[in-house]
Amino acid sequence: MERSTFLGLMGGAFAITGLGSLSSFADNLEESETMMPVIFIGHGSPMNGIEDNEFSRYWKKLASEIERPKAVLCISAHWLTRGTFITAMEHPQTIHDFGGFPQALFDVQYPAPGDPKLAEETSGLITSTKVELDHEWGLDHGTWTIVRHMYPEADIPVLQFSIDFNKPAQYHYDLAKELMALRKKGVLILGSGNMVHNLRMVAWDKIDQTYGFDWAIEMNEIFKEKINSGDHKALIDYEKLNKAALLAIPTPDHYYPLLYTLGLKQENDEVNIFNDKPMAGSLTMTSVKFG
Repeated sequence: MERSTFLGLMGGAFAITGLGSLSSFADNLEESETMMPVIFIGHGSPMNGIEDNEFSRYWKKLASEIERPKAVLCISAHWLTRGTFITAMEHPQTIHDFGGFPQALFDVQYPAPGDPKLAEETSGLITSTKVELDHEWGLDHGTWTIVRHMYPEADIPVLQFSIDFNKPAQYHYDLAKELMALRKKGVLILGSGNMVHNLRMVAWDKIDQTYGFDWAIEMNEIFKEKINSGDHKALIDYEKLNKAALLAIPTPDHYYPLLYTLGLKQENDEVNIFNDKPMAGSLTMTSVKFG
């Protein structure tokens, strides 16, 4: 794989305000027999979107093991905004937000529908901040590279929920809790990022190899221990975990999606860690399913 340049994605989200009166979400979607799980997925290289490898194969397996969702809501590391937005168009575009990759990756289209009504109702669930409706974004590679393996027919509505990058870690953890009703109504919530994500320190000669620097492996073990023990406070205050934390998370964009999934975890949810491998020295694919 060629060395790539990941674009910093900011804003571009100009939303519609002035929501009318909303019927409650509970009135519009029937409760599922079982609560949907919530999943954090280490998405890694965009090439995982078109490759048949151990990571993409697990994403396919995952979809076969859980109830078919009524919709998918993804919190992607690649939609960073000022304020909070949710995609609300009928037909979200497939965004190729990367550079330096083969043309085959740019040729991919994932034509999943959106769900404007669900977007409006989800916005209405949030009381701690204003969630505005976006008609400009779409599905970036943090979403479609995963979901196209899970649901290749593209027949399930897919929405994205942005990350207000001006807000601290605790804010994102707390905001996630306001989305809990969606789990009860058949919506699969995905966080897409990487627990360890330091592109500046990538070992480009080992870009496709299972390989981690000592500090990356150390932090990965700490993250897993805190997740398994339910020590969410430590994970929110990640800078204090270890001196290597700021190497693992030089910027929190790829880490914040994990906090959304932690905030949505319920006490009785089983914890299943998967795709637990370092890549290219300074990345980890480590993922976790709650429920």
